Amino acid sequence: MPFILRLFLIGKKIKTNYLKINSMKIETIQSKGFALSIILFPTMLLIGFLMHPDLIGMKMLNTAQDLADRFHNNNFYHIGHFIVMMAVPLIITGMISIMNRLQGKGKKYGFWGGVTGVFGAFILAVDKGALCLVMSAFDTLPENQFQQFIPYLDVIVQKVGLLWIVYFLPLLPLGAIIQTIGLIKEHIVQKWQGYLIIIGLLLLDNPEIELISTVGSILMCTGYIPWGLKELRHSDIQRQSYSNFRNG
Repeated sequence: MPFILRLFLIGKKIKTNYLKINSMKIETIQSKGFALSIILFPTMLLIGFLMHPDLIGMKMLNTAQDLADRFHNNNFYHIGHFIVMMAVPLIITGMISIMNRLQGKGKKYGFWGGVTGVFGAFILAVDKGALCLVMSAFDTLPENQFQQFIPYLDVIVQKVGLLWIVYFLPLLPLGAIIQTIGLIKEHIVQKWQGYLIIIGLLLLDNPEIELISTVGSILMCTGYIPWGLKELRHSDIQRQSYSNFRNG
């Protein structure tokens, strides 16, 4: 075999192996990122709900004073909302990954659920941005100024102006429910996991009663986290295969 042809074939083989290794590495990163997202985001939602004041009070948010009582001089409230807001990128990552995962009987559920849910996740970021970042700034006002300011919080409670956009927040659990139906149809999650996730998501759509939302997030954790751990173990197997291939 001519020397130049031999060099060409060796170079082609090296390039093919490099591309294969690189592809395996990216797939491992994607798999692990997906697994961590479905473990972390329901956990972060649960932590956020648990940090609300008077959790077992079952009190609805009806007036400006109700809102002020929740967040005034309460750093845990602000931190909790900040944690929920930071869960949004993980929610979007999980939904897009599920959309790509569902390619059989659940494909249409994955697509439409993903589109609906990602838009809802964006609204969640808007909602928590208003309730977390803005409220934490108001909470720095001197006490006398804050007491005078309380009546003006009613515009937030009543969602006037462009705050009407947060009425689309239920699209997030709706999209996740649609995707979960697809996951059940393709047997990616067991039925009991899927049902717990769906019930938990339904409980999140309530009139701002944090105890109900907390129960819902616990059910979501019970459904999502075992699946996430399973995906994490699978990604470790992929990583080991990648390591064996590289060393071999």
